[in-house]
Amino acid sequence: MSLAAGALVLGAVWLWRKDSAFRKQAVLMLFLAAVMAVNVAIWTIPTSDGVTPVDQIEAQAGE
Repeated sequence: MSLAAGALVLGAVWLWRKDSAFRKQAVLMLFLAAVMAVNVAIWTIPTSDGVTPVDQIEAQAGE
């Protein structure tokens, strides 16, 4: 998912420079990339007890 966010950022920069008619789409692409990055951060940053949500899911699946 983070590769897709990077691709969205690169595409938005390319659209921004290419033509002013596509600036609204470029801003929306940057917004979507930010939402995706926050989603990845939510799933991978550990909580105060040091466990990530992904680890919790894997632990429950192994039971």
